[in-house]
Amino acid sequence: MLHRRMKLAIRPVTADLWPALEDLFGKKGACNGCWCMYWRIGPAYRERPREENRADLRRLVRRGPPPGLLAFDGDTAVGWCQLTPRSDLVYLESRPMFASVDPANVWSISCFYVRRGWRGKGVTEALIRAAVAAARAAGAIGVEAYPYERAADAYTGYASTFARAGFEEIARHQENRPILRRMLAPPNRRNRRRGAAPKRRSAGADP
Repeated sequence: MLHRRMKLAIRPVTADLWPALEDLFGKKGACNGCWCMYWRIGPAYRERPREENRADLRRLVRRGPPPGLLAFDGDTAVGWCQLTPRSDLVYLESRPMFASVDPANVWSISCFYVRRGWRGKGVTEALIRAAVAAARAAGAIGVEAYPYERAADAYTGYASTFARAGFEEIARHQENRPILRRMLAPPNRRNRRRGAAPKRRSAGADP
């Protein structure tokens, strides 16, 4: 998948790309040694050696399916996006501020990491658009995100960026943290347990 503006190549993270992901995250393991474990195990990632977080992510990559996407500028990995079924993210599922608004079995874009020197250049938006395409190809009926609406930690992205990619607000359990969704296919009995899709509102733009 190519993003024309920056000529980024975006690929699912398979076992052969682990060295590129490891290089992108660096010795710090992306953010504070998290190695993208936060939405899976919560603050517990801080209470154990960073090497355990790294090992868990590597295990996920080796086992498959790919837990996310990598953006490449040439041979250099410059961005990461975690993309999984929402049900894979145990800690996210447990948080009231991100409570599910309906029983739809959707996927989640839950985390980003962009290499210094490439930030603010459209890498996150390119990853979002590629994630939508990847989720659709995997049979997802929709994709959710949980970004900040105003300036804060950028690891979940910003609402305005998702809005440009066609996401709409479906709920807000806490100020500044909307739940956004982009539907990819009509719900049916197989991918919804009951009920109708929620009424959607346009995602707000950053000030």
